[in-house]
Amino acid sequence: MDSSDHPTTSPAESVKEPGKKPAKARRVLVLQGGGALGSYQAGAYQALCHHDFEPEWVAGISIGAINAAIIAGNPREKRIGRLKEFWEMASAPVPWKPVLTNDRAHSVFDNASAAMIMAFGVPGFFTPRFPPAQLFPSSNLQSMSYYDTTPLRATLLRLVDFDRINTATSRFSVGAVNVATGNLEYFDNMSKNDDGSKKYVIGPEHIMASAALPPGFPAVQIGKDFYWDGGIASNTPLDYVLLEEVRDDLLIFQVDLFSARGPLPETLLDASEREKDIRYSSRTRMNTDKNKKIHEARKALRDLIGKLPVELKNDPSVAILNEVAKENTVTVVHLIYRTKNYESSSKDYNFSRLNMIDHWQSGERDVALSMRHTEWFERPQDGETMVTHDLTEADYK
Repeated sequence: MDSSDHPTTSPAESVKEPGKKPAKARRVLVLQGGGALGSYQAGAYQALCHHDFEPEWVAGISIGAINAAIIAGNPREKRIGRLKEFWEMASAPVPWKPVLTNDRAHSVFDNASAAMIMAFGVPGFFTPRFPPAQLFPSSNLQSMSYYDTTPLRATLLRLVDFDRINTATSRFSVGAVNVATGNLEYFDNMSKNDDGSKKYVIGPEHIMASAALPPGFPAVQIGKDFYWDGGIASNTPLDYVLLEEVRDDLLIFQVDLFSARGPLPETLLDASEREKDIRYSSRTRMNTDKNKKIHEARKALRDLIGKLPVELKNDPSVAILNEVAKENTVTVVHLIYRTKNYESSSKDYNFSRLNMIDHWQSGERDVALSMRHTEWFERPQDGETMVTHDLTEADYK
């Protein structure tokens, strides 16, 4: 993409309503896990580029970590091309043009495509183990996963400039679960050791660890420890971002691939899909409510400090409380992939070309619809410190 594709104003800076302050905040892109649905995130990022949303921090988990690495590990003019290269390589074209006259036909096609993926893997991503995992000795990593993700390492080295990630002034974070402790850890290019030295030198193994969902994929060794997909513990890095940044105002685009809300299942397959949606969806509203309670506590603390007698205001303990009482404002623009009627519980491992294109276009559409709401990009008003916006049914009409 060339510079003509990008407007000179950002969504935050374009809001000029009288009496309103536009949100001049640190821009963050948060990418959830979701396998084959990840092309929705790529399409959303392409649309964000058209609105000049340049993230200063990219955080991801699982497939979100792969997309995040491609974005952070390339200069702006190469990112869309690299994302397309990955998703076109990973998506399997069919040797014939399917005739999909209705949702049932599309569902049959999807199930057949998913079965092919399970049997043969995904180019540049993973391949079935041969011999099968059950034939490897116990305690051998090959015995604990159905697929080999060695191809992903080569793909990451080809598509991602890790030197760029490690030397960049912008922030990059991916989450993975330590197999031994069960704790979710974040590999962050800005993390420091106690002596001030860089804690992590990000490499392909950190991205692979974040995307190592068992028992499909093997654990990835980093140092002496082994890691699995961060989605096992939390499928979104939003909590990490909110915990790490409590000073600067934040404008966050959170791109999720599973919806917490959905209809009551009608069949066994519907129940399987709904369970997966709930398990991997983000609890953004819960995070908003939690943040508001923290805000109320900080506000009450500031009010209490203001009522202290003069002789106590210079007390060292009050100085500490003053620091704790400070807070930033957070605006979350929440983009959530909406499952199509024909999709089933295989939607996150159905890497068909047809679905990749459909998901990509859905991401572009949802960003375009969100950008119509210019009021979303104002700084939170009336004392609010965290607000969340997402599309409703009315936006799609």
